[in-house]
Amino acid sequence: MELKRVVVTGLGALTPIGNTVEEYWNALIAGKSGAAPVTHFDPEKFKTKFACEVKNFNVTDFIHRKESRRMDKFSQYAVVASDEAIADAKLDMDTINKLRVGVVWGAGIGGLETFQEEVINYANGDGTPKFNPFFIPKMIADIAPGNISIKHGFMGPNYTTVSACASSANAMIDALNYIRLGHCDVIVTGGSEAAVTIAGMGGFNAMHAMSTRNDDPQTASRPFDANRDGFVLGEGAGAIILEEYEHAKARGAKIYAEVIGGGLSSDAYHMTAPHPDGIGVMAVMRNCLENAGMQPEEVDHINTHGTSTPLGDVAELKAITEVFGDHAKNININSTKSMTGHLLGAAGAIEAIASILAIEHGVIPPTINHSTVDENIDPSLNLTLNKAQERDVKVAMSNTFGFGGHNACVLFKKLN
Repeated sequence: MELKRVVVTGLGALTPIGNTVEEYWNALIAGKSGAAPVTHFDPEKFKTKFACEVKNFNVTDFIHRKESRRMDKFSQYAVVASDEAIADAKLDMDTINKLRVGVVWGAGIGGLETFQEEVINYANGDGTPKFNPFFIPKMIADIAPGNISIKHGFMGPNYTTVSACASSANAMIDALNYIRLGHCDVIVTGGSEAAVTIAGMGGFNAMHAMSTRNDDPQTASRPFDANRDGFVLGEGAGAIILEEYEHAKARGAKIYAEVIGGGLSSDAYHMTAPHPDGIGVMAVMRNCLENAGMQPEEVDHINTHGTSTPLGDVAELKAITEVFGDHAKNININSTKSMTGHLLGAAGAIEAIASILAIEHGVIPPTINHSTVDENIDPSLNLTLNKAQERDVKVAMSNTFGFGGHNACVLFKKLN
């Protein structure tokens, strides 16, 4: 059978550097860091006292107070970002066939804050179980797409993908394939996460995974820099409307880009560490290129996973050099995590949005906070350091990897 073409017709973002797509993009191009001291709880006794939190967000500006209290923050973020994307796509809710509209969402953890609060309340009580009746439905990772579909009446496929930090990239690939195969006309996809909590910060600190640069949080996320010391935890959501091309064209929708391929692989190596030679990363990029029917030399831009960890950054760049060969030095490579921090299950979504907008505007956001060359990184690579670069981007790749060795890669193309 002939596969359907799939395009992007709507975007929504709620991030540490902007609460709309426009704010997010402008901050990316300006090289703005979202890192600051933690405000969600008192971090005084924690090794890391800063994060990339969503700022100036009042949920009742978007969701009725009673309804919002039945949602964990990760669900609130999901609903707000998806509302922006749906509005951006200008979907006509009165005429669209909602049986053919789905929601495929990613979340690596889900309602961590809700789980934490309920357990702490029980531990501090008299031993009598007094759990909130919304405890389970607020916490479960699949409730975010449930809330989106309930609000809008979308009755197509509805579920959450969970593959740690690759979750929302996995969701996009699933959504791509549902539409390609003709099962849906439109899918709301993306991801959300809200793990800047006592449990989230404490757990990642215990793993020695996060930066402890408490004296200068804004420069702490420094992918590819020799002095990087771990990732910076972020939160938020990214939403993307994927639509069958002929369906979008028939209704006169604005088309940002075409989604031409997706690839998956596993490192099959370690619970948390990447394979040092980047074998799984090589495989996922090759799988993605093959799935898209593209040659390596056709790629103009790669938004890397680039978390600012000592091992991960080197392994990913080694893999890029291996897969793209001499062409690697012609690619604009960057890591927008240098500005947003690491949004875990939502990372793939907001970074895909950055890649799509790089195609739309012909500008590559920078990798900020780079000051010291790492001798383990090929100096011929263009890492788009510290300043945005103009470029006609015809094909952009977005890489996302997760604990457990989960690798996902998505390719976007300027529509011909």
